[in-house]
Amino acid sequence: MGAEEHRAKAGHGPVSAAVVTVSDTRTPETDVNRQYLEARLAELGHVAAAYRLIKDEPDQVAAALDELAALPRVRLILFNGGTGISPRDTTFDVLSRMLEKTLPGFGELFRMLSFQEVGAAAMLSRATAGVYRGCVVVSMPGSPNAVRLAMEKLIFPEINHLAWEVARR
Repeated sequence: MGAEEHRAKAGHGPVSAAVVTVSDTRTPETDVNRQYLEARLAELGHVAAAYRLIKDEPDQVAAALDELAALPRVRLILFNGGTGISPRDTTFDVLSRMLEKTLPGFGELFRMLSFQEVGAAAMLSRATAGVYRGCVVVSMPGSPNAVRLAMEKLIFPEINHLAWEVARR
């Protein structure tokens, strides 16, 4: 079965997503990524079912993933922030150890698209995606431009297909 057939079977019903912002400086009021993600999900007929704002601490990243994956309706967990190479950036390290399956194509395509916008600096991103306990997990940089790029070019076009794939038993 091809991608078009999968998309057709996946339908167009609402997907329930959780948003996790990883930041040492943002507050719920200044979290522009949360505002964009929640508004855009609703605009497309999906649901922002949960939100967490956490520090880039390994235990907080792992706890947020476990907690949100346990929510019965959540099929997509969107992490933003913590994907760089600085000593404080640990989100990728935690998530990559926890993912049950990886989607290498997400990171590859994200960096390719980023390269077109920011040049060689795109190689510094450790954006990744995969599957954990029946949820698609996406981890993108915290830059608002990067979040929009990942969501508009990669995730939103396939959101129902992604949710359908992990929900199948």
